[in-house]
Amino acid sequence: MPKPMTWFLVADAGRARIFEASGRADAPLGRERHSMAAAVPPSREIGSDRPGRSFDSGGEGRHAMEPPTDPQRHAKAEFAREVVRALDSARKQGEFDELVIAAAPSFLGDLRSMMPDPLRECVRREINKDYTTLDEPDLQRHLGEQL
Repeated sequence: MPKPMTWFLVADAGRARIFEASGRADAPLGRERHSMAAAVPPSREIGSDRPGRSFDSGGEGRHAMEPPTDPQRHAKAEFAREVVRALDSARKQGEFDELVIAAAPSFLGDLRSMMPDPLRECVRREINKDYTTLDEPDLQRHLGEQL
């Protein structure tokens, strides 16, 4: 029986790196398979126009209308959606059997909420830490401690 192919996703709201390891989920990292980056500028740069104005419903006052969501938060959620799409596509093509995710806490929540059930079933371990700034030897050590 062939060993399962395990992918390690190391991500935050601005960058995602995928490594592969042949064998169990606690096997050493292999080569970097894929990387993605998102351009998430500050909210002040995304929504640079002044908000629209509206009249009060019961009087003569006017006030600025707030956007329904923070533009930066929306950009981070879109990046999470893009990462999930890439992972699900790879899962459908049989490129991996197991997935280990190490992600910043809020981004991990975004990923969880967007994963379809078949992809969620492939997740063997979630690590609630942001390891995106670590080089490969440090990443290997930190993931080894967590697994």
